[in-house]
Amino acid sequence: MTTPVVKEEVRAVRISASRASLDGDLSLPEGARGVVLFAHGSGSSRHSSRNRYVAQELRRSALGTLLMDLLTADEEAIDARTGHLRFDIGLLAERLGAATEWLRGDPRTSRLALGYFGASTGGGAALVAAADRPAEVGAVVSRGGRPDLAGAALPRVQAPTLLIVGG
Repeated sequence: MTTPVVKEEVRAVRISASRASLDGDLSLPEGARGVVLFAHGSGSSRHSSRNRYVAQELRRSALGTLLMDLLTADEEAIDARTGHLRFDIGLLAERLGAATEWLRGDPRTSRLALGYFGASTGGGAALVAAADRPAEVGAVVSRGGRPDLAGAALPRVQAPTLLIVGG
């Protein structure tokens, strides 16, 4: 069976979040009916081969994707030594919120349904961000995520949620 070719627009984007500028890759297949915002965690980035594979499969199903780094390059360097920023769920959720606002302000994505895909600590951040935006986030998927890091926000999540775990 041949893999269908998907016509899509891919562009590098920069999103302002508080005092940080975050890099991302926005991909919109022709006729996109939704967009999935990826939340990487634990030392990962928008270049993660696993998440890029998932994003590619989503685009084959007419869903756009925004893979972005939740930490700046300087913060990544600090986190590589200390490991503390990857567990700052409030910071990561705030940055997902900024990316959500950016998507809502972009004419190409403003009317598309929105979902979050979180991996590792990004899963906890996605749940917190979804709890803070119940009217905007239509679904949350957490792959190998840390829902325990969502803490008190977890009961406030209204979006359908899928937690994927494995050995």
